[in-house]
Amino acid sequence: MDLTRRQQMAIFLTVVLTAYILTNFYLWFKGRRALSGAGMSTTLYNVVFISLASTYILGKFLEHSYSSLFTDILSVIGGFWMAFMLYGFLAWLTADILLLIQKPFHLISPETLPKLRLWLFAGVTSGIILLIIIGFFTAISPVTSRYVIETDKKFAGGSEQLRIVAVSDIHLGSVIRKRSMRHLSEMITRENPDLVLFLGDIIDGSIGPVLRGDLLSSLQLPDLRYGNYAITGNHEFIGDLHKSIPYIESKGIRVLKDEVIRLDNGVQIIGRIDRTAMHTPGSKRTSLDTLLSGIDRNAPVILLDHQPYDLAALAATPVDLQLSGHTHNGQMWPINLITDSMFELSHGHRMFGKTHVIVSSGFGLWGPRMRLGTRAEILSITLKGRSE
Repeated sequence: MDLTRRQQMAIFLTVVLTAYILTNFYLWFKGRRALSGAGMSTTLYNVVFISLASTYILGKFLEHSYSSLFTDILSVIGGFWMAFMLYGFLAWLTADILLLIQKPFHLISPETLPKLRLWLFAGVTSGIILLIIIGFFTAISPVTSRYVIETDKKFAGGSEQLRIVAVSDIHLGSVIRKRSMRHLSEMITRENPDLVLFLGDIIDGSIGPVLRGDLLSSLQLPDLRYGNYAITGNHEFIGDLHKSIPYIESKGIRVLKDEVIRLDNGVQIIGRIDRTAMHTPGSKRTSLDTLLSGIDRNAPVILLDHQPYDLAALAATPVDLQLSGHTHNGQMWPINLITDSMFELSHGHRMFGKTHVIVSSGFGLWGPRMRLGTRAEILSITLKGRSE
């Protein structure tokens, strides 16, 4: 039996919430056991833990109906707490496994266990706080990743190259705000592009914080020979698509919704609606074959598709370059190991036949404002055509 989108979302939220509660209970128990075993009061610990564990869910719940500075603060703190959960779970699970392995050999006497647990609690907590600080500074220091892509197709009008800046996964909202947009503006301007492309997830989720601060107004693009275009990502669907797209377009960014456009230099850009549309009532996604049916196969073709699926199939198409995002390259180790296994290409550049594919790790982030083992980035691409 096929499930409706609402049923799928209910199941997903139930699973996520259950995992969230169980992980927090595990961490709470480990901390409480360490403190009480050392004869210390756990009252303050309980209050602080429950308060921190509630911030993210409470912030996101309130954000949809009452966006304010308070909900922004809750979301930021809650994001960092999610990182604490991830690394706390991994650290304590590792410690528990090691303690279990040593048990038959009696390497640690029962008398020393309470003191060891207290030291583990202090060490794990301090270590994770240090990781969060490092990850925060990494997250707010995006880099520019540069690529030179060559095609054997000829540009119209004698042009031999096109300078492109592509930006994915900005995630404007409670965490990514005006200062980040000003930084992004400076990074784009430094590349002196002819064309700017936004690869989906401009909006994080609820559009309330974005509209309240008019956050996209802080993005100032330089004069562009060929303009700027965007596509939808899954987060535009998570929020209110009917508010997100008009807001984005009100800032002079044209959102391509299963459309093909042709630039003055002959380059064709195909902008696909995110694949989330296939599971959203009232939305649909046109097949790639249909979009390709009317193009000029002798002119360069750039395909914009937020989620990098079905990449091998591109080898049989006239697409010269596909640009995608979505994966964040995992954002934090070891999640990047999971995204590497989920996608044919989760980050970087690879060729599928004659089609170049570049997947960006994204400028922004989801959840905690931190990155470990990955970098935030924009793409600066020089597309070169055949000169004769």
